[in-house]
Amino acid sequence: MSTGTTEPAPSSVPPGEAARAHTAATSSQVFIRRLGQVAYPTTWDEMKRFTAERNPGDADQLWMLQHPPVYTLGLAARKAHLPRTDTHIPVIKTDRGGQITYHGPGQIVVYTLVDLRRMGIGVRELVRRLEQSVIDLLKFYGIEAHGREKAPGVYVGDAKIAALGLRIRNGCSYHGMSVNVDMDLGPFADIDPCGYPGLRVSQLRDLGIRDDIATIGDKLLAALQSNLRLVSARMEIQ
Repeated sequence: MSTGTTEPAPSSVPPGEAARAHTAATSSQVFIRRLGQVAYPTTWDEMKRFTAERNPGDADQLWMLQHPPVYTLGLAARKAHLPRTDTHIPVIKTDRGGQITYHGPGQIVVYTLVDLRRMGIGVRELVRRLEQSVIDLLKFYGIEAHGREKAPGVYVGDAKIAALGLRIRNGCSYHGMSVNVDMDLGPFADIDPCGYPGLRVSQLRDLGIRDDIATIGDKLLAALQSNLRLVSARMEIQ
């Protein structure tokens, strides 16, 4: 298993690497890729390429990484929720569902490139399983968390600690979820997180969790594999 600090050394997804990672798969196989810190546009391009080129027999993939500071807008994003001050943080319009959110160092991002048809589930069930994975992670640390029927994500009390946003193409998902671990939460104050004015945002460090981000990431991946019923075909550390 990998080890690391709160801010891993920057890395990148090599051009075409995702497309070359195809392999014959059973319904339960998954490649796990730990990518360090990667620019959002680079990762987004690779997710789209992988999804467009994947075949029914290709293994699913989970990409765990962090992004440099960036705001991302979902397809439903409204101008009213955009940054209210000049933060100098890039704002990128994406093709995922949902509204606006913030990504930055100290936040775990897991992109879930999975074949829903092969799993026999729909997008609502995928969202539920992703949320449950974060709930299970927090339960391990003795913290009670919950989802909300009309506001996808995971909450501790009235504060959001994990955000979700997905895109489905030809029965396969990309994008995924983010979990706040130990980061600067200030940029959330300049937006309406996920389109909700006044929504409080929290993180694991503020809840007393002291494990490093690599340890927490491994526990989250284990919870995801359990809830998605996936078994690692190979551990790919980059």
